[in-house]
Order: sequence, then C-alpha cells, then structure tokens
Amino acid sequence: MDNIQALEAFLGKQAGIFVYQYINPNLLKFLLSIAGCCLLSSLRTASQEFTKEPSLSLFTGMVNYQGDLNPSSFTFAHSHFAAGLSLHQPINRWFTARIGLFMGKIEAADRYNRDYLKPRNLSFYNSITEANLSLELNVPVKGNPRFGPYLLGGVAVFRSNPWTYDQYGKKTFLQPLSTEGQGLQEYPSQKPYGLYQLSLLFGGGLRFAITDGIDIGLEFSQRKSFTDYIDDVSTHFVDQDVLLRAKGPKAVELSYRGDEIPGGIQSYPVHGEQRGTPSEMDWYYFFGITTRVRISTLGKLFQSGGHNGAYQLRCPRTVN
Repeated sequence: MDNIQALEAFLGKQAGIFVYQYINPNLLKFLLSIAGCCLLSSLRTASQEFTKEPSLSLFTGMVNYQGDLNPSSFTFAHSHFAAGLSLHQPINRWFTARIGLFMGKIEAADRYNRDYLKPRNLSFYNSITEANLSLELNVPVKGNPRFGPYLLGGVAVFRSNPWTYDQYGKKTFLQPLSTEGQGLQEYPSQKPYGLYQLSLLFGGGLRFAITDGIDIGLEFSQRKSFTDYIDDVSTHFVDQDVLLRAKGPKAVELSYRGDEIPGGIQSYPVHGEQRGTPSEMDWYYFFGITTRVRISTLGKLFQSGGHNGAYQLRCPRTVN
C-alpha cells in the first residue's frame, strides 16, 4: 500500500480523493516522508553531536509595541503578522551567532487606551523593518539532547515611519508634520526624529530537533529602542498658531484629535500641555514559531530524484 492509499484508508475514501485531487502527489509523499522520519527520530536516543555547519531560520508570528498609545507590557491585542529570516553560525556548543531581517506592522490608538488617555484620541500605524545581529546562549538539557532552550541578546537597526488616517480616511505620514514642533526654529530643543533607529535586542526561545538537520521552536524577543517617536508621541503640545504657520492645518489637525469624538474637548491644548511621556522610550517585540534548517539539509530537501522528480528525504542517523 503506497502513501496515498494509506492516507485514504486512514481518513476515509472521500478525504483521500480530496487530498489526491488538490495536493500534488509528489509533494504529499515528500511531506509524509518528513513525518515518518520525524516519528522515527523522536524514538531514538542517539547522543547529540555538535556541528559548526550554518543554518537558516524562518520566523513567523506576531509583532506589537509598547509606548504612549499602548502603555501595557506584552499585550497581543491589535498585534499583526510578522516574519523574519536569520542565518545562524554556531561558534561552539554554547554560543551561536546570527544575523537576521525581520519585518511587521504595529498600530495603536487611544480609543483602546486607558480611560484618562482616550480624550486625546491619537492613533498611529508603523511598518517596522529591522536588520539585527545577535548571539544565542544555548542551554543544554541533561538527558534530552533534542530539546534546546536558549537566551538571546544583540543589537538591531530598524526603519520607523509612523502614519495615521485623518477623519476622511486619508493616509498621512506624521514625521514631516512636526506634530510636537520638532525642527521648528521657535522650539530649538525639539529635535526632529530620524526614520532609522537603533535598538537593543534580547529574549529567548525553545527549540526541538525533529531530525539531525531540522529544528522547530518558539521564540520571544523584545527591542528596547532609543526613540520615543515610533508612535509620533513623546513630549508636549506646542502653540497651535506656530504649528499652523510652519506646517499647515493638517499638522494641527493630527497633533490633537479630541475634537473628532463625541463629547471630546474641542479646544486645542495650550502650549506645554503634556502630550506624551518623554522619559520612557518605545519598545516593540516579536513572538512566534521558528523553523531552523541546516544549509546542507536545505539542499537535500530540494533535490529531486526517483520517478517523476519526486522529492527524496533520508531519515537522520543522529539528532542534533
């Protein structure tokens, strides 16, 4: 009985017909081979062998932020999909160097904020693109070489360009509007913020070796940035007339939006009234699933052989 027949017998005739019609048979055989190898490898107790061979890791999960429009720590409300790709180079049994590229979208709004902040009625969106360099500290687990906790630390450079939608639904980038008087000659202490920023990266994860070249796991990592303008909110309101002359009516409209909501305060805040908390920098964090594959294993996965170019995969001799 081949793989398709076995699947049909297990799932039932109709399910087997559906799988056969809508999934490429060669791909299905390939996936079933992986599943079989993973099952066999999980039953083996071969000792772990260290290798300095590099590997690629795919991250898929969520990204969120903490700042003036979302003061709560580690909440996944209003989070968005994020993805990342990393290259890992083991140094020794304890340390692995990695370089990666991550990206995702964050957002927050005062309508979901604490009650005393809702009348401010600000909101923002931001697409974060990050390049990072980090070091993993591997923590061996006695008696279970396939299970691998690790700690993570490093640095990252990311691009941040916040925007919002005005009351008519038009997308508007906020940095050029100087909503807190950044860069205006009347306020020399209010410096413009750059679109490229530095952050510190730290976190950790758990991974499980399902073959000698493939790991899966969970990872959480957060970034402490050195800017308070990921959300375009940091210090205080500036004089409405000064902002209007320098940047136009759109800057005034989007720097304070309490007049857009029922029962909101219609008058624009006076100069110096608190708009944000400059003593606390913004954070953002990723949480998701990782799939790590050795470079040599990756090549084998895409090798074709046998009849009709079906994929071939050998079961591992040892698990790393």
